[in-house]
Amino acid sequence: MSKYDAIVIGTGSGMIIAERLLRDNPDSRIAVIDKDMAGGICLTKGCIPSKLIISPAEVLYDLENLSEFIDAEVKGVYFRKIMERMRNKVDSESEMIERSLKELDRMDYFKAPAKFISPHTLEVDGKEIRSEKIFIGSGSRLMVPKIDGLRNSGYLTSDSLLYLEDMPESLVIIGGGYIALEYGDFFARAGCDVVIIEMLPRILSNEEPEISRLVHQELSRHAEILTSHRVVRVEEKGEKKTVHAKGDAGKKVIEGEEILVAVGRVPNSDVLQPEKGGIETDERGWIKVNDYLETNVKGVYAIGDANGKYMFRHVANREAVVAYMNAFHNAEVRMNYSAIPHAVFCHPEVASVGLREDQAIGKYGRENILIGFEEMKSTGKGQGLNAKGFAKIIVHKESERVVGAHIAGKSASILIQEVATVMSLNAPFHAILHAIHIHPALSEVVSWACGNLMSVDDYHKMIEREL
Repeated sequence: MSKYDAIVIGTGSGMIIAERLLRDNPDSRIAVIDKDMAGGICLTKGCIPSKLIISPAEVLYDLENLSEFIDAEVKGVYFRKIMERMRNKVDSESEMIERSLKELDRMDYFKAPAKFISPHTLEVDGKEIRSEKIFIGSGSRLMVPKIDGLRNSGYLTSDSLLYLEDMPESLVIIGGGYIALEYGDFFARAGCDVVIIEMLPRILSNEEPEISRLVHQELSRHAEILTSHRVVRVEEKGEKKTVHAKGDAGKKVIEGEEILVAVGRVPNSDVLQPEKGGIETDERGWIKVNDYLETNVKGVYAIGDANGKYMFRHVANREAVVAYMNAFHNAEVRMNYSAIPHAVFCHPEVASVGLREDQAIGKYGRENILIGFEEMKSTGKGQGLNAKGFAKIIVHKESERVVGAHIAGKSASILIQEVATVMSLNAPFHAILHAIHIHPALSEVVSWACGNLMSVDDYHKMIEREL
């Protein structure tokens, strides 16, 4: 049996831990395990390849918004070039990471599945390895629902989609969340006939209803969106696949060349078998951790998708730092999830941080919440871009702290950062008002929303008039 100062499972955010340990402890010996391409889900299957694919949609959206002033004709999208660029960049980055892992003298790299066989002990590539410090960054994988005929008919996932050579003429997407909307938006704007089927009453159900409504409205110009519909059966008929969906108004039959399944993710705990290492999981298989990211087994930590909390690379990166500091420096740092920003790169772009309105009301009470709102078209830059969208700021009345923010529109993923920073500093909303914002810039929409606070009831009266 080989013993190590640390075992890191996963080559995504877990590499932050490995790199810091090698830097701080020159004599340490580390085992790094990953059964998949080096670099983790974000680099090899998730946010990086998807953004390389969907980025041209932003140009198409901008041209559409300015079509009154620009007579431009889009003759087509070079799908093969887009896919080749994506694969080249992902492959080269992954190969570079793998070379580095193999070349480091104090690191043993196992490119194979691992499983726990006892506390602090794993079996990998036919060997038993052990450490008192284990960091589980084993990620997750795509969920495939049990739909009659789906497996026999064949389908795409966000993993297998990366290997497409040609863009399908038609695409049926099962799901209405982040992945479904990002790819649906791109394929629809690129000329593919897209139908999105969501079982819930609205797409992007984890976002504010106002955001769902705006995205639905804009994307409906290019794609058909069916909400409150459940896919019950799939058939393959020649070169087409037929999807049978059932909704409140009856049944719907949709044909498409390809089907994309995008309904969520599940843990890899069935492969890792953490229970054999004495590690507790919840009813769905996500690894349980405390505020310090430590499992019930001392010295064993879980970060990123493995713990099922927030499946974003930027969260996993912070969790890696917290876990490392607690494991090797006894820092007793708690992981703070109160100001976690995220974005959906559809068009209009969506970004959020903190609580939704319903969550804020549930936590603090309706009378203790103020809501600020401003449309992008109110700003000079927004007028110039003919930008659609808005900023919604949620404030706790007594403390004057921002507890949530939700932005839809151009550069939402950039605009949200100002609010996330203020929330991380636990500063009042006045901090945004006091900061001088460039005029005319889209960032004014955030400041103006903070200067336009109103009660929840007044906000909804205004929304009914304006939107």
